[in-house]
Amino acid sequence: MLHTSDWHLGRSFHRVGLLAAQRAFIDHLVETVREQRVDAVLVAGDVYDRAVPPLTAVELFDEALHRLADLGVPTVMISGNHDSPRRLGVGAGLIERAGIHLRTAPAACGTPVLLADAHGDVAFYGLPYLEPALVREELGARRGSHAAVLEAAMDRVRADLATRPAGTRSVVLAHAFVAGGAESDSERDITVGGVAAVPAAVFDGVDYTALGHLHGAQTITDRVRYSGSPLAYSFSETDHRKTMWLIDLDAEGAVTAERLDCPVPRPLARIRGRLDDLLDDPRLERHEQAWVEATLTDAHRPQEPMARLARRFPHVVSLAFEPDRAPEDPLASYAQRLRGRTDRQITEDFVAHVRGGRGADEAEAAVLTTALDAVRLAGTETVREETR
Repeated sequence: MLHTSDWHLGRSFHRVGLLAAQRAFIDHLVETVREQRVDAVLVAGDVYDRAVPPLTAVELFDEALHRLADLGVPTVMISGNHDSPRRLGVGAGLIERAGIHLRTAPAACGTPVLLADAHGDVAFYGLPYLEPALVREELGARRGSHAAVLEAAMDRVRADLATRPAGTRSVVLAHAFVAGGAESDSERDITVGGVAAVPAAVFDGVDYTALGHLHGAQTITDRVRYSGSPLAYSFSETDHRKTMWLIDLDAEGAVTAERLDCPVPRPLARIRGRLDDLLDDPRLERHEQAWVEATLTDAHRPQEPMARLARRFPHVVSLAFEPDRAPEDPLASYAQRLRGRTDRQITEDFVAHVRGGRGADEAEAAVLTTALDAVRLAGTETVREETR
């Protein structure tokens, strides 16, 4: 199986179009399927970058499906939190005849795609991104949390698997934030009630879980893995090695995994310092053809910094200012307090600030959390309305 996810077709990188790089990835994907004699392709969500993707992204997706179908290799694909399930799932029944299995409906998570090899059947269960407030009742979850709705979905998976012949192997595709995974700046927040992560134990009972959502390839357990995104979508991914997982499932369901590198359109570099130093430092020569994020530490903002940087680093795409300040400088301490903090932490800090140090009590913290969840959910419901 070739496990991939988070294509984010239609996304740009700091206003630089990535369509050519995404097309090169699709070329690489198809060639890998052919060379490695892959039996099934798994795409664990976020096929598109937004619910209503640009036409060029839809055309590339259509091209990818045709090329995979021409190879005669089954593809199992779920929707992620960036996708519109209704749009992505249009024509799923018809497309399935060509071996492309789109799983976008939460209610169908217990209905597998059955594929076979020399050792027997493998049941593939697709768990699309499950927004707790929208699917809790449909799945009969006990609580409105990510863990609860995923557990309810997995209960359906395990119940169906129990009806299958002995020796049937199983694979789950899911789009979620699993505890132990490392985040980056380019993933959309899916926190509910102040909690985003779910335990890996939710997926107990299946041979392999192909995860999507986090953009770094990583191993949660030997049987639970993120493929990560095939391209970098933020400078927080500068140190990522972009890969796909080639997964071998033997006759007993044991997993062997190999990382296969994806093509890199252009390396990323983060540079920091005074403008004159960045322009003169010979050690930065290796970054001159990279996409560059420059953070200037000059005490005063230099004249025309972007234009001057671009003369040495023609692909500089991001510029930030963080002047070196004394530790007692209030602006420095404020920036430090905000760095790396969640929306919930920032709002609670604000309450404490305006009340002279008295923070939110348990009831007030719950109100803040509910308000933040409502704002995030409002965006999700707007997307759903647009896609009806």
